[in-house]
Amino acid sequence: MELKIKDIALRNIQAYDLPVLCEIYGSTRKEELEKGTNWNDEQKRLFIEHQFSAQHEYYQKNYLGGKFYIIEKENVTIGRLYIDFFFEQKGIRIIDITILPEWRNKNIGSSILNEILKKAASNNLNVTIHVESFNPAMELYKRLGFQKISETNGVYHLMQWNATN
Repeated sequence: MELKIKDIALRNIQAYDLPVLCEIYGSTRKEELEKGTNWNDEQKRLFIEHQFSAQHEYYQKNYLGGKFYIIEKENVTIGRLYIDFFFEQKGIRIIDITILPEWRNKNIGSSILNEILKKAASNNLNVTIHVESFNPAMELYKRLGFQKISETNGVYHLMQWNATN
């Protein structure tokens, strides 16, 4: 996928990206681990590595049509985008989009999402993503027109953007 966003590019992940991908993943769990555990730094690091490894393996095995990208700004890694453009032959599934904390709230994530929505609209495809109910990005998805279509365990909301809206 090519982006029409100044200074932002996507590149396919490589094996050498695993440490930075783990860091990106860990950034999504940091607050939870700070507030919800009394673990030391080593315990937190091991937990993040284990959870990242399990998630990475799951995504690679279960999204065979997925594209797994590093998001870069001027050749600096700032996040990840995992996406399946033909998910179950029904539409586009955003498997994961994460921007590192120091790059959040700079219109990068919303710009990427808008590019995905434009691509979806031009191909008359819906876009879905699972979002945890407490994820601060939930408000962004709602502003972009995503609506909750189902919920799992009261935590995971399946959100959908309709091309026909």
